[in-house]
Amino acid sequence: MPGAVVIGAGPGIGAAVARRFAREGMPIALIGRNPAKLAEIEEATAPVVRLAADAADETALRGALDAAAAEFGVPDAVIYNAALVRPDRVGELSAREQLDAWAVNVGGALTAAARVAPDMARRGSGTFIVTGGMPEPKPEYVSLSLGKAGVRTLVTLLDQEYGPSGVHAASVTVDGPVAPGTFFDPDRIAEHYWRLHVQPRGEWQREIVHTPGQVAPG
Repeated sequence: MPGAVVIGAGPGIGAAVARRFAREGMPIALIGRNPAKLAEIEEATAPVVRLAADAADETALRGALDAAAAEFGVPDAVIYNAALVRPDRVGELSAREQLDAWAVNVGGALTAAARVAPDMARRGSGTFIVTGGMPEPKPEYVSLSLGKAGVRTLVTLLDQEYGPSGVHAASVTVDGPVAPGTFFDPDRIAEHYWRLHVQPRGEWQREIVHTPGQVAPG
């Protein structure tokens, strides 16, 4: 039975999204650098597998996605939630450090999409959702601002390439610090991912922005 794959399924949004999809009875594959830190899904009514892979390691990530597909089949949904979040201003990081951040923030999402979207398109259905952020760039977060702009563009490209074949590419843009019990509670944010996954094709949104006073379609 196809299920959901969550890349970057540590505490916070990744864990909340995994729990949300698991509550629907979907098999869940959790992918992260350290399987011991991956989400616990006590309420899962379907199988859960934990796979080790660094999102920036193309070979490892492709291998983990292949392992998930071997276990459950071509996934119904893939959620890319990996990111390198750190403050940095213009010139504070070397070119190598900027590329390392890009490899996690954008490169891993592209690797994952290239691996799963063609199979979803051949099947005629599937959802690929990226955790976005930084709707406006911030000078104190240069690498993250660049990365979130990159994945927003990637979602547009995936929609153009695979949308006509039935693959719903979208992002959930989180405009604030994630913390339980606040407007940015991860369980609250996770509802957006499920809503995108079950949207009828004629109502697809490409972006949901989660920000105080506004939760708007893109």
